[in-house]
Amino acid sequence: MSNERHTSVWDAIENTPVEAQNMKLRSRLMMAVKDHIERGGLSQAQAAALFGVTQPRISDLVRGKIDLFSIDTLINMLAAAGLQVEMRIAKAA
Repeated sequence: MSNERHTSVWDAIENTPVEAQNMKLRSRLMMAVKDHIERGGLSQAQAAALFGVTQPRISDLVRGKIDLFSIDTLINMLAAAGLQVEMRIAKAA
């Protein structure tokens, strides 16, 4: 067992820094979509109609099936909800 420390769970479980970075971004976007659903008190059917996807797709999102969602899909869902995604790019530590 390693005593190596990671700044993120994704850094620990992904094979490369590129994969970890992708997963960090996808997870933050996914949490924002899920938070919007919860704060709005939306049912999965209502959320599906809002985002233009099927109810089973919302179920996958709520259950955290991150591997089923691309960055593009998540950004499109947030835009459909009237939310704006902003980015900050910085030199890697």
